[in-house]
Amino acid sequence: MPETNPMLNRRTLLRAGAIGALLIPAGSALAACGGSGSATSPSSSGLAVPRPRLTHGIASGDPRADGALIWARSDTPATMFVETSATESFTNTKQFTGPMLTPASDGTGRVRLTGLEPGQTVHYRVILEGESGARSEPLTGVFTTVPARPGTLRFAWSGDVVGQGWGINESMGGMAIFGAIADLRPDFFLHSGDAIYADGPVAESQKQNNGGTYVNVTTDAKSHVAETLDDFRGNYAYNLTDSHYRRFAANVPQIVQWDDHEVVNNWFPGESLAGQDRKGYTETDVDTLAGFAAQAWQEWQPVQPSEAVDGRLYRKIAYGPDLDVFVLDMRSYKDPNPNAWSPNSPEGVLGAKQTQWLINGLTTSSATWKVVANDLPLSIVVPDKATDPVVGPKSMEGVAQGDNGQPLGREIAFSRVLSQTKNVPNIVYLTADVHYTAAISYEPSRAGFTDFAPFWEFVSGPLNAGAFPESPLDGTFGARYEFVHAPTEANVSPAEGFQHFGEVTINPEDRTFTVNLRDAKGVSLYSKVLTAR
Repeated sequence: MPETNPMLNRRTLLRAGAIGALLIPAGSALAACGGSGSATSPSSSGLAVPRPRLTHGIASGDPRADGALIWARSDTPATMFVETSATESFTNTKQFTGPMLTPASDGTGRVRLTGLEPGQTVHYRVILEGESGARSEPLTGVFTTVPARPGTLRFAWSGDVVGQGWGINESMGGMAIFGAIADLRPDFFLHSGDAIYADGPVAESQKQNNGGTYVNVTTDAKSHVAETLDDFRGNYAYNLTDSHYRRFAANVPQIVQWDDHEVVNNWFPGESLAGQDRKGYTETDVDTLAGFAAQAWQEWQPVQPSEAVDGRLYRKIAYGPDLDVFVLDMRSYKDPNPNAWSPNSPEGVLGAKQTQWLINGLTTSSATWKVVANDLPLSIVVPDKATDPVVGPKSMEGVAQGDNGQPLGREIAFSRVLSQTKNVPNIVYLTADVHYTAAISYEPSRAGFTDFAPFWEFVSGPLNAGAFPESPLDGTFGARYEFVHAPTEANVSPAEGFQHFGEVTINPEDRTFTVNLRDAKGVSLYSKVLTAR
């Protein structure tokens, strides 16, 4: 289990201050990590010098056949090194030199490992080397490179972490759901967004619907809404003070996307918070908040934006001959929420280029199964806020509006995707967002728009946030709930049994795609086997 970061001692503080700024963000949860003082090692002169320290564990992401991205963070300027081995004892290691971790990136950095064998278990360890030559204690993890040949694949997905004021509760053992995911040893985890709730402060305690009291670990960054870069950084730091989260991050490669709460609830580009009932905000320009949020997301997640199609987020992860994962960005190009009922909205929630990229990618994919990671569900009706009834109907947050007829607003772009990929076999949509878990079938025979082939969408979450009752479905694409596990009351705490993640297993022998919707302990609540066409 990765160790936690102690408080910096005075000597380390002075040294960091001398280069311009502390690497620890103003909102990070160092006190929650416990301990004090920095480790030291002898210098060539025999004097003790501070050793750099890995403050928030390590993580891997976006795996490939020859390697993966490795992420780490240092408490002081240091060079990042990664060693890999086929064995846990680290014999016959291969070393990779990473970047210098500096205040410019909040002490974070990543290195892409290359040249490894496909389909292999890789043990890795991260070591930091400070400017004095002193080295950190190593932290270790494991991942599997993408296979070149068909084989059993297993991955998990979910979203929504530390939402609605429900934070790390030590009386519950912390965010144990991440330990349950790690224990299943999936090949990777698809993080479907809302990895933080930048707009969701965490108080010391909060009343549960069942009358109990939920006690939170608290930090400065989580005591108010995030408006500065350090605030956003501190939200990510908070999550990584949880031991289950750190064990999960070190041992399960992540494929990460973002949604609204990485910035502010239901946001879209160009939005202003002025005149809205948004408690705690003095910065009302959403684009300013989104700029800080995007930087913090890039710094604190095992991602490399330059590898995305647009240099931001949306990308394809080719996971061997049986699986392609299309990771969507349904925020950066989203049109205004009040436009959801427009009869002419060709760019919708993806933008024209991303929409065409998805169509092209699906139609040219040679993988047996094509997974579309859509952080917003296609047909679950998610209202935003009511507009003046004289002006028009309700503003909508998601793709659907609740009108069962022909496509409107953001549905128009997805009607193009569905129509132009109707001859592409084995497309499955995976999502989170709505804080319950569900299986939804789509059939043209019961749809307002019929030019598509039947498909499935599976919903999971939340990981550690408030759970909510099921929402109605829009019938434009013939959606129907086949299974739902949701509370009957709103904002049910993580202690009350409605936290979820999903798991997919692809069997190379019969080419089946088996979905299990699981609870926080890993118990399967529902299972569906899809057969390849």
